[in-house]
Amino acid sequence: MAFTEKNPKVDEFLIKAKQWKDEFISLRNIILDCELTEDFKWKHPCYTLNGKNIVLIHGFKDYCALLFHKGALLKEPHGFLIQQTENVQAARQIRFTNNQEIADKEVIIKSYILEAVAVEKAGLKVDLKEHAAYIIPVELNRKFEEIPALKTAFEALTPGRQRAYIFYFSQAKQAKTREARIEKYKQQILDGKGLNDK
Repeated sequence: MAFTEKNPKVDEFLIKAKQWKDEFISLRNIILDCELTEDFKWKHPCYTLNGKNIVLIHGFKDYCALLFHKGALLKEPHGFLIQQTENVQAARQIRFTNNQEIADKEVIIKSYILEAVAVEKAGLKVDLKEHAAYIIPVELNRKFEEIPALKTAFEALTPGRQRAYIFYFSQAKQAKTREARIEKYKQQILDGKGLNDK
């Protein structure tokens, strides 16, 4: 297979990486051997096919991961794919905690990437749950009536960010907890930020 051209933005990202640098480099080399275009999106190395996102490299405190944008469509012979949260519909991760793990699984990692490429080439799409299927909690609707600007700000958020808030607020069993969560994130919504945005 042809080795893909490296993107200078990814080089810069790797130079600045304080954690998972060796793991990121290993994952990058595996992906570059799969004929994808190296891009840089959402502040992370992202690999595309004809402009469509296939896989992204990212790191967290306890692990680094490959995020497959249509991971829900991949076959799961090895049981490695992880759904980050119940709210994530299409994407799936394969997580790593050290470089040896990546080296040991290189052939398997490549098989997942090549399958993700095949899924994209076939034009397959993940059946996403309709946005309307997410029910806004009563407490949030009350808050919208109290503060119309909050409703406007909420509706301006991306559907994914709206779903994350609805899911998080709805998870609380007691009305008091739901109200407390809404109060805590009220300003963040007004600032146009998602649940996990800093």
